[in-house]
Amino acid sequence: MSDVSLDAGTGDMVSDAPSAFARYEAVRPRLPLAHYPAKSLVLPSLDEVADHVDGFLLDAFGVLNVGDTAIPGAVARLRSLRARGKRLAVLTNAASYTREQLLAKYHRLGFDFTADEVVASRDVAVARLEKIAPGATWAAISAAGDTFADIPARLVDAVADPSALRDTDGVLFLSTARWTPALQQALVTALQQRPRPLVIANPDIVAPREGGLTLEPGLFGHDLLDKVPVQTHWFGKPFPEAFAEGIARTGLAAGRLAMVGDTLHTDVLGGAAAGCRSVLVTEHGLFAGLDVRPFVAASGLIPDFIIGSI
Repeated sequence: MSDVSLDAGTGDMVSDAPSAFARYEAVRPRLPLAHYPAKSLVLPSLDEVADHVDGFLLDAFGVLNVGDTAIPGAVARLRSLRARGKRLAVLTNAASYTREQLLAKYHRLGFDFTADEVVASRDVAVARLEKIAPGATWAAISAAGDTFADIPARLVDAVADPSALRDTDGVLFLSTARWTPALQQALVTALQQRPRPLVIANPDIVAPREGGLTLEPGLFGHDLLDKVPVQTHWFGKPFPEAFAEGIARTGLAAGRLAMVGDTLHTDVLGGAAAGCRSVLVTEHGLFAGLDVRPFVAASGLIPDFIIGSI
């Protein structure tokens, strides 16, 4: 979670769903292209969506949980889907945590996912670091207590030692938990002076939590790219590598899966770009308390299905 405030590049703070939506729209040219249905089918829950597909890729925040609280009925719904033979996998942009930590959290909340059913953007990103910059030392922007034990590369904690932003071979952005405007400016300056690869392992601009929306690495990545045309590698929804991994975990063809999420620009767009169908959840995530129809119409990001809660 981040307590950072940052100009979003539009003159407004990203503090609510409309301003987050506006920022996502502003960066649409950096996101994948996709095709969408002519209109959405509004259904009560995933039980009804399950009549149309054989499995689901599930976002976590806003779908399964809000912060550290499971969404009421979510555990029972997934149990029902498993009983019907539906394949399930979590596809999350929560790059602050290792997959083992995420799995432990889901188990605490009552979900029965196996390790093979959890695809975290952190894993997708770190598996590609060596190809991006062989033998590199990376400046890691991470949460407190991250030991990087799961990452097969040399890393320096760039929040504890900001000189790493200047002196290393690349930058790996995992978490905004300790990020500040001063550090963001230091990163901009460092990459202006010596461009190097930037890897963003969480493309989200915001995330829904109990206290509201938090600012996520995608927001800071796009802010930086507005100022510095640096080589940037995005891993996580809506980008293809995370979807390819999630689809592979289910053993199903993309067209037999539905991506279930609370955002248009990561879940719906990413799912459609990957060849999956998409389900927009409206009651608990980014659009909680809002009518989603104006946002769908303004963006043209049309989910196959719209439900209130899973």
